[in-house]
Amino acid sequence: MATYIVLISFTEKGAKAVRDTVKRADAFKKMGKKAGVTVKDVYWTLGAHDGVVVYEAPDDATITAFLLGAAEAGFVKTQTLCAFSEPEMKKIIGKMP
Repeated sequence: MATYIVLISFTEKGAKAVRDTVKRADAFKKMGKKAGVTVKDVYWTLGAHDGVVVYEAPDDATITAFLLGAAEAGFVKTQTLCAFSEPEMKKIIGKMP
């Protein structure tokens, strides 16, 4: 499974409905299971982004489809980062020419 770190920013619609953000996060966890995506951690943050979510998914296409579904609801905008653990990074470095 690949790991993805997703930076979340509320849209205007999301900011107006912020009182339900925890409920929506729980709903996305359930949607993720159906889509083959696992929510590992959810954090609400201060600063440039309103939240950070750590996901695991089998591939880029699966996480992309899932996040497009989240965007379709109109509450958040996302920025996705593919993340590598230390063992994964060691393997990547081992492939360097």
